[in-house]
Amino acid sequence: MGATTMAEAGVSVAGASHYYFERARETMPRERLAALQLKRLRATTKNAYENVPFHRARLDAAFIEPNDVRSLDDIRLLPFTVKTDLRDNYPFGLFARPRSSLARLHASSGTTGKPTVVGYTENDLRTWADLMARSFACAGARPGDLVHNAYGYGLFTGGLGAHYGAERLGATVVPMSGGSTERQIALITDFGARVLCSTPSYALAIAELAERQGVDLRQSALEVGLFGAEPWSEAMRQEIEVRLGLTAIDIYGLSEIMGPGVACECEHRSGLHGWEDHFLFEVIDPESNAPVPEGHAGELVITTLTKEALPMLRYRTRDITRVTRAPCDCGRTHLRILRITGRTDDMLIIRGVNVYPSQVEAVLIGTAHIAPHYQLVVERRGSLDHMTVEVEVRHGVPPDAFEAIARDVAHHIKSLIGITTDVVVKKPDEIPRSQGKAVRVRDLRPKE
Repeated sequence: MGATTMAEAGVSVAGASHYYFERARETMPRERLAALQLKRLRATTKNAYENVPFHRARLDAAFIEPNDVRSLDDIRLLPFTVKTDLRDNYPFGLFARPRSSLARLHASSGTTGKPTVVGYTENDLRTWADLMARSFACAGARPGDLVHNAYGYGLFTGGLGAHYGAERLGATVVPMSGGSTERQIALITDFGARVLCSTPSYALAIAELAERQGVDLRQSALEVGLFGAEPWSEAMRQEIEVRLGLTAIDIYGLSEIMGPGVACECEHRSGLHGWEDHFLFEVIDPESNAPVPEGHAGELVITTLTKEALPMLRYRTRDITRVTRAPCDCGRTHLRILRITGRTDDMLIIRGVNVYPSQVEAVLIGTAHIAPHYQLVVERRGSLDHMTVEVEVRHGVPPDAFEAIARDVAHHIKSLIGITTDVVVKKPDEIPRSQGKAVRVRDLRPKE
């Protein structure tokens, strides 16, 4: 795709203040969007069938050929793909292009087994940069902005994904990566960054250290924060905004699909616009695998429509959410993915009650004297699972208040979530900080 002109990207004909990186694509009528999706769905199914033995075997077993996809509803004919499929075909078994023709590889950390490896052609990288630039613009970033990028660089897709997207938008990028939090604060203030990119938990760590140093980042040039890579609650958004003095925007992605930039909130923050010209979104019941009605919660399933190196057919994200196709006031026509409330593989069953870490977070954040850092410790007691909530007090809270705080937190968790927990109150800084994705759950149950 050629360079986007300011006329293509700028304000709408009606004179609204909404800014688009690719206005024609972002405001495409839904009928044309559906026609484009079908054309690209047929092409990506053909790419997967002809070039990936794994997909061809799955489709053959289901007696499906690419030409059988005649409507968007026919997506339901295709088998699902799951994360273990990437690990089972490690490292390059799901690639539709020879490794020698790829421009870049990324991979997960592999802490629970072999990493999941993803690859990109040169064209894939251009698409990714365009979609990240589109997401930056949707979030409120503009050409010429200074973008402080505290996402981790390296095999993690966050750092380089944000980097090339911001450059594609025409912004100036500070490629800080994670860590060295004191230096992060100095450069944010000295360089005058308007946009901050990081995980939400690391944004709070930056805010916390700045406050201890006597630096008021609310008085800095920061106006927009693009936060993703981990689930976060509305309560955490408010905490970040109060402490950093910016507008916190949710961005969504996963490496198996592309990386960050699959979806992003606009300034109205009523859901993340999923870029439907490049991805086909479904929401299914994770138990029955049947589609759920629009607006109902279920597991998000994504099919890539333009990926060359790693086409993904009906990838089960394990993320629980809802979608809406109702018009957005920003003028973008792409559906909106409502805030991710948890993951099917993060759900804990505590004495018969389904619990997501985000539910506990919503209770904790905003509670008096509690800092926005916590961990959930799950262990087996007899035949039942038990959860201990470790929380951290804010600076200046005396130790003789810890017992009352623990009782108060346990009471709120019981009344709002319905489970009985132990609560351990820790001193400031005792809960480990993460420069990347926060570790919210420590599962001490015996492996079965």
